[in-house]
Amino acid sequence: MNILTGNDLKSGAVVWWTGETWSIHVNDAALLDDDAEAICAREEAARNVNLPYPIEATRDEDGIRPAHTKERVRALGPTVRPDLTLKPADPDIGNWVI
Repeated sequence: MNILTGNDLKSGAVVWWTGETWSIHVNDAALLDDDAEAICAREEAARNVNLPYPIEATRDEDGIRPAHTKERVRALGPTVRPDLTLKPADPDIGNWVI
């Protein structure tokens, strides 16, 4: 499955396409069909997001998980300061990234 990611133009935050708007939470991401490139072009032209692109992801019992390590790090935040991640109370957060 594919999902879309990019960066919010105002805050610089990593964002995920929900099917209608952008969210900072990867589990809000919508699964995409063949229209990913059209959505990317439209959203970038509207200046809603910077450099959006589709990525591979999987869904498991914990939600959506990007397929590549780079995107996992982008989904959660800094790896050197777990208290600054989007899931600071999760004791297994390091296991999710790798």
